[in-house]
Amino acid sequence: MDKNNKYQSALKVQTAIPQPPSVNPNISKRFLLTNDILDLDTYVDGILSGNRVVLSKAITLIESHLPSHRETAQKIIECCLSHTGNSIRIGITGVPGAGKSTFIESFGTFLTAKNKNVAVLAIDPSSQRTKGSILGDKTRMEDLANDAKAFIRPSPSAGSLGGVAQKTRESMMLCEAAGFDVVIVETVGVGQSETAVHAMVDFFLLLMIAGAGDELQGIKRGIMEMADALMINKADGENLKRAQQAQAEYRSALHIFPKPESGWTPQVGIMSALEKTGIEETWNMILNYVAETTKNGYFHHRRNMQNQAILTETIKDNLLSNFFNNKTVKEKLKCYETQIQEGKINPYTAAYRLLKNTDDTDDTNFHR
Repeated sequence: MDKNNKYQSALKVQTAIPQPPSVNPNISKRFLLTNDILDLDTYVDGILSGNRVVLSKAITLIESHLPSHRETAQKIIECCLSHTGNSIRIGITGVPGAGKSTFIESFGTFLTAKNKNVAVLAIDPSSQRTKGSILGDKTRMEDLANDAKAFIRPSPSAGSLGGVAQKTRESMMLCEAAGFDVVIVETVGVGQSETAVHAMVDFFLLLMIAGAGDELQGIKRGIMEMADALMINKADGENLKRAQQAQAEYRSALHIFPKPESGWTPQVGIMSALEKTGIEETWNMILNYVAETTKNGYFHHRRNMQNQAILTETIKDNLLSNFFNNKTVKEKLKCYETQIQEGKINPYTAAYRLLKNTDDTDDTNFHR
């Protein structure tokens, strides 16, 4: 540029700063193709060697509703089953705002510091309108998400009861096969039936907060009867006394419940996930539960019950999938939906005919 030009600009173009790669350069490129389906041996070998990328891709395949993915997903599970069963399965639920994510992060980092491999299957609520989900647990558990000994997998609930994704059981199995010592299942929150998560874990932890109000009493009873422990979170600062009072009240309330089949007396404790107090006590409580129920045989019995639940849920899942993916059913379903909207048939008759796979129009057992 001419130095004598009085109109020359003072702006100067600087050399751009090179940006870091968006993915870990140490990861093999063949695992970065998000739409690429790997072969069975690659999935199984990757999972058993603890490869997080392959594990994530396998879980994505399992969660897929595409019929073409179901056979491969089933083979992956069958190949990994003999390597499962060695973890402690912990279910965590609680009222909204109880601090589940904060607790899991504090609890998880405590365990990884003890050289434990921790997997977190965090279930996010799905929109009933768009079917979408935020899947923001990795941002809420930033420290744990960056921990080399931890694996966080957020999954949409997809309308499943109890805030548990339909494929959570299978995901848990794959995490165990990948060598995780502790598998944590975080539910959406109290409000729906939590029987689903209770049936798939060894230890069921209910997080509560002091001063929640009597408006929650209606949902507490059923959950409290299933809980192996109640931990009152946010017991810090001015809230400490309220938490201690709530602890005494919950202990009294548990005395009126029937004695659990496990022979274990449900514990009530206080903690502060934010200040990381009560975390070690919670872990010791879980270890004591495992030791006691292993000794009296209930732990093995509970695992057998979990396997029976897998049998039932797998049958239901496959029946529903096969039914709605049936070409004839798809065609007739659209036809019946139109007839229902036009008032030509009632939904009960339509459902009956679909299940019977018949076009009988003279059925007089149903009336609008």
